[in-house]
Amino acid sequence: MIGNLALLTKMSIRKTGKVRRVRRAPEDARANILAAAEKLLVERGPLALKLADVALAAGVANASVIHHFGSIDGLHAALMERMVGQLIAEVLALAEKGGPTREDTQEAVFQALFEVFERRGAARLAAWLELTGEWRRITHIRDAVQSVVVRRASFGDVNPQQAQDLILISVTLAMGAGLFGHALAELVGKPPGHAREVAMEMLRVFHAAQVAK
Repeated sequence: MIGNLALLTKMSIRKTGKVRRVRRAPEDARANILAAAEKLLVERGPLALKLADVALAAGVANASVIHHFGSIDGLHAALMERMVGQLIAEVLALAEKGGPTREDTQEAVFQALFEVFERRGAARLAAWLELTGEWRRITHIRDAVQSVVVRRASFGDVNPQQAQDLILISVTLAMGAGLFGHALAELVGKPPGHAREVAMEMLRVFHAAQVAK
């Protein structure tokens, strides 16, 4: 729906040279802009997240992006928060749903984590935020991660410190695999998904070691 609306708006821009304004509730407007930004991130990387490009992809005026996010840097931070928030919601949902075994649930969580950082571009965006010093804008992630720590520790097989370490190493490995795993695997003559498989195996071993303590 959002994609079709953005396409129609772009056609209008080409014909008239002006942005066709579409009235939306503030939350819907933010969601539309963030969805367009995430699509650009996946297709073209963080360098494509420029004010004019995001506005065009979302079918809004540049001023609308600034109005909702304060600056393009604010948009970057909001997009990262959105992606992390969605990941955490998925992780918590998997924990609630469970699987045939706890190991199956944990494996599903690992897969979801790597999917977001590798295929949806979160690793590249996180690296960009770190390099530009904008990481500090992301103020809500600490509390969100803490909710995962508490939920993971509630399983009873690890304590809160171990749960925190598990999350730390999980994100670190997913970040590395998502950022340069594909290129590095290709450089040493391995198939595209090899780095991810190795990182996942390391994560499983670390998780088993934490549980065994």
